[in-house]
Amino acid sequence: FLWYQLLPSIFAFFLKKHKGNNGISIGIPEAARYEKKVMVLDFVTPTPLGNSWGLGGTCVNVGCIPKKLMHQAALLGQALQDSRKYGWQFTEEVKHNWMTMTESVQNYIGSLNWGYRVALREKNVTYENAYGEFVGPHTVKATNKRGVEKLYTAERFLIATGERPRYLDIPGDKEYCISSDDLFSLPYCPGKTLVVGASYVALECAGFLAGLGLDVTVMVRSILLRGFDQDIANKIGEYMEEHGINFIREFVPIKVEQIEEGTPGRLRVTAKSTKGNQIIEGEYNTVLLAIGRDACTRKIGLDKVGVKINEKTGKIPVNDEEQTNVPYIYAVGDILQDKLELTPVAIQAGRLLVQRLYGGATSKCDYVNVPTTVFTPLEYGACGYSEEAAVEKFGEENIEVYHSNFWPLEWTVPSRDNNKCYAKIICNIQDNERVIGFHVLGPNAGEVTQGFAAAIKCGITKEQLDNTIGIHPVCAEVSSAIQILCFSSSII
Repeated sequence: FLWYQLLPSIFAFFLKKHKGNNGISIGIPEAARYEKKVMVLDFVTPTPLGNSWGLGGTCVNVGCIPKKLMHQAALLGQALQDSRKYGWQFTEEVKHNWMTMTESVQNYIGSLNWGYRVALREKNVTYENAYGEFVGPHTVKATNKRGVEKLYTAERFLIATGERPRYLDIPGDKEYCISSDDLFSLPYCPGKTLVVGASYVALECAGFLAGLGLDVTVMVRSILLRGFDQDIANKIGEYMEEHGINFIREFVPIKVEQIEEGTPGRLRVTAKSTKGNQIIEGEYNTVLLAIGRDACTRKIGLDKVGVKINEKTGKIPVNDEEQTNVPYIYAVGDILQDKLELTPVAIQAGRLLVQRLYGGATSKCDYVNVPTTVFTPLEYGACGYSEEAAVEKFGEENIEVYHSNFWPLEWTVPSRDNNKCYAKIICNIQDNERVIGFHVLGPNAGEVTQGFAAAIKCGITKEQLDNTIGIHPVCAEVSSAIQILCFSSSII
């Protein structure tokens, strides 16, 4: 079994035999339980600015882990402000040191990289830092950074090569802009920053940068958080604007020029309206592109073995067992067509796949009712259908929406953000008011949502939720006390 992590993700093969000079046994952690030979190929193509990282993929190195830690840094800044109202006295000016934060974050990530290497070695998994591509049936070529090539053959292959940030394809984007692949190890404070995009990556990064005291502007082409509940998305945008983040709506950059070199330097961004011919210009120290990600599937030789991909998106269609149209090749993670792009989903799908192939199991990955959290300044936890998706799936007449604003007790003493937090529950009237959507906007939203995800997966109804006694005084208790009906997408 070869587990291949190309770029920030994984590509795996069940080894039959191998060619080359290093006849090594192979096995990934799950497959190793079944005494299979496993190899991991892992290779990170450097960003346009030359950045790369260690073993562990996007989430560990340039995604969830550093993002959450920097979000925490921003929350600590807010906590320092709140602490004065709780009696803490300090007279010295409080400043944030970007280099101290990034060094600490990168040190932690480095410990994770090392831990993965050790875990692979302990389970007798062969690991190569090499770029893999199919060259024929059951055969891949692995090329390391020195250009040395080796051929391997395997019984089965698992592809989980993930995605990389998309660029604008305009003058100056790759020369002067950064992406999330660069931000978390940036060796200097980014200064005044323009974030281009409206994805969760864009809003999360804009949020913690502003929370660290930087001047941040977000340039949005259309709507915020496409695919998420739009009622919640708009509330997030309003909250961010109220807390000093600037939004330029319905504009897209058409050119980025360097005015002055430096760390950071100065850049001029020219942007054009999406509604007309209006042109605007602005100067920033850093431009962060977060306009989406592209599947890493077009340069790994899938055409050589006949694996079909969506030509527009590069995504791979699979059946309900993560099998491609080529029977011995499987795929999991962000590269799958019409599946959730979340690390825990890929982990679960990969684990269950190996258990089916070698352990006699039959369980398949459930891609419905998967909880997730957007770590914007006001965190957003969600599980199940958005209001828009529920209306489309079940019909507006067949859903009931309950909602409520709330004020966390911890925020009352510093007297901030009264009634900015919000919870929404979407129910299917035709199914005994079964809860089909849960949304919460507030502190620790992920911790709250994880628990309710289990209840939703078990089919909890509104009546059962109402009969659940809340823990007082915590934010999560709002979910067992929501009685206000929302009769339209506008709050009454």
